Amino acid sequence: MFIKLNHQSLDVYKAVRELIKEIYFVSIKLPSEEKFNMVQQMRRAGLSIKLNLAEGASRRSLVERKRFIEISRGSLIEVDAILETAVDLHYYSEGELTRVGQLLNRSFAMLSKMM
Repeated sequence: MFIKLNHQSLDVYKAVRELIKEIYFVSIKLPSEEKFNMVQQMRRAGLSIKLNLAEGASRRSLVERKRFIEISRGSLIEVDAILETAVDLHYYSEGELTRVGQLLNRSFAMLSKMM
């Protein structure tokens, strides 16, 4: 934000920023008993997507950059698995997660192309 770096202009970074906002929005709707479990884990994984993408973009080595992108993509998959579990537990219907699902798929495709 304050340090102007190349990753901020990447389309994938912009998509991930939108994804994180949506993750926070849907996590608010989880039951209070999930406050210290699913909510925190989903938010940590969401932030991990963005943070690893940003850190990886700053690496000079292509191997290191790809490793951070791989970690970022893994965190994205973690968010998807958490949401799947939330649907299985009837915390959400799949229809309620349409927007976050679209952002997950878009971000996943973009990260995969970078690997």
